[in-house]
Amino acid sequence: MAHIENGRQSFDTMSIRTISSSRMDDESSLGSDSEINGFTSDRQTDKYGFIGGAQQTDGSAQDLPPQVLRQREVKWLDMLSHWDKWMIKRFNKVRLRCQKGIPPALRGRAWLYLSGGKVKKEQNHGKFQELDSQPGDPKWVDVIEKDLHRQFPFHEMFVSRGGHGQQDLFRVLKAYTLYRPEEGYCQAQAPIAAVLLMHMPAEDAFWGLVQICEKYLPGYYSPGLEAIQLDGEILFALLRRVSPLAYRHLEKHKIDPILYMTEWFMCAFSRTLPWASVLRVWDMFLCDGVKIIFRVGLVLLKCMLGTREKLKAYQGQYETMELLRAIEPRYMQEGFLVREILEVPVTARDVERENYTQLKRWKKNRGELNFKSPPRLHGARIIMLAEPPRRQDLQQNPTIVLDVPEPAPQLKKGKEEKKSMKKRRSIKKSLPILNIPNPYSLPSDPPPPPASDPPAPPPVIIETPETLPQTVPQTVPETVPQTVPETVPETVPETVPETVPETVPETVPQTVPETVPETVPETVPETVPETVPQMVPETETDPLQHQEAPPTDVPPAKETPLQRSTQSLSSTDQDTYL
Repeated sequence: MAHIENGRQSFDTMSIRTISSSRMDDESSLGSDSEINGFTSDRQTDKYGFIGGAQQTDGSAQDLPPQVLRQREVKWLDMLSHWDKWMIKRFNKVRLRCQKGIPPALRGRAWLYLSGGKVKKEQNHGKFQELDSQPGDPKWVDVIEKDLHRQFPFHEMFVSRGGHGQQDLFRVLKAYTLYRPEEGYCQAQAPIAAVLLMHMPAEDAFWGLVQICEKYLPGYYSPGLEAIQLDGEILFALLRRVSPLAYRHLEKHKIDPILYMTEWFMCAFSRTLPWASVLRVWDMFLCDGVKIIFRVGLVLLKCMLGTREKLKAYQGQYETMELLRAIEPRYMQEGFLVREILEVPVTARDVERENYTQLKRWKKNRGELNFKSPPRLHGARIIMLAEPPRRQDLQQNPTIVLDVPEPAPQLKKGKEEKKSMKKRRSIKKSLPILNIPNPYSLPSDPPPPPASDPPAPPPVIIETPETLPQTVPQTVPETVPQTVPETVPETVPETVPETVPETVPETVPQTVPETVPETVPETVPETVPETVPQMVPETETDPLQHQEAPPTDVPPAKETPLQRSTQSLSSTDQDTYL
């Protein structure tokens, strides 16, 4: 293993330098493993972390608009928060969103949920740490160490020997050999684990690898590779339905499927396709199962061997094998490949039906399988139904935990203040606006507007006879001329004969409007205050007349000489005198 001392590279890391660079100083700060290994800023890294190689993407690929990406992230966050409900009730929607592509920021978490690794991890809490602490079988440890530098050597995570990427890859593969000692280690497991490590921590990658090896591709990495040979026969039988021309060409030249599809299937196309296409294929593969791997293989065979013009140029076994090892980039482009995958008419039932047929033929020609693998589960939904998770198994745990003291008292105060504010607002809203009528308005006046404060009641003035003539003219002249002529002629004839002379109806309308302000305080008899309050309520409902009536508890005024003289005169003499 390589060692880094004081920022300098050891001897074995010099072998994978790709550009000449000056010797680094002892004080230089090193960031990623690519800088440690000599890949400085002169080499541009793509958005997936590749510094070079065939899987490095150029800048010509168009990314999704940020608004669309944010919307998809929000949708995926909602699904991950209610994963069991979405998988049981709306799995078709989950499949559609996987076909569109999982957002890069949530791809690792979504893969862990789709594969069932999240549930497996929660149900075996601490298992990975236990396996990681063990030394491991020396036989498998030596083989794993030899394969570490071969996994994505142009990716910045694995470019340095002894870097953090290769260390985590070693931990994951060693833990699997301890978890499944009967299977041990297979070289094709290394790229599977490396792809998972690019998107999640080591423990999550370990449980993702366990699910892929046990549920999606069971028996692929067992001794003898019988499962991959059986799937090769299934692929060849399905090719007869999808592309008969390519099927006849391969059968004519006796090209066995195991010659060209082993790396495709065992590595899940992670070492064949461009990286953008790899991620889209894995999104669908972890959602729908192994049928996606079959579809990708059928699409590539159909595109490369599906026309007569191409078959004329490749007449022979060697030429055909070279063609399948160098697939044209246009057929592996992300958009084209995903569209063709979705159009291939191969379902999980077709795969299982053909699997039964080929297994029966295998037993007839070769006997029983030496390694009996568990049954294959097609897709995330079937995996979850096979092992129903608990609600706590699907809870999302934070990746970064900060030790911040909880401000409990402040939160309580804040809640109490909010409650009091709500009560105040509700009280203000519930108070009705009092609509108090104006006691001084006339029937002909428009209705008064609503007022915020009720009007103060009019003051009751108790005055002596000397001051009474001064206050009455302020109110009576405005109202009496309008009301007395209309009401008195109709009501006086019925009530006056008891107290007033017969001539009052003739004289009151003529004299009251002009002389009442000056003479009423002096000439009104003592009996008028007693009779007027009895008459007015029966005929008029105007509150003004009630207000103008003098109070009954006022002491009677002293008789003036003028009153004594008028009392001795007759009615005709009073009229003449007045």
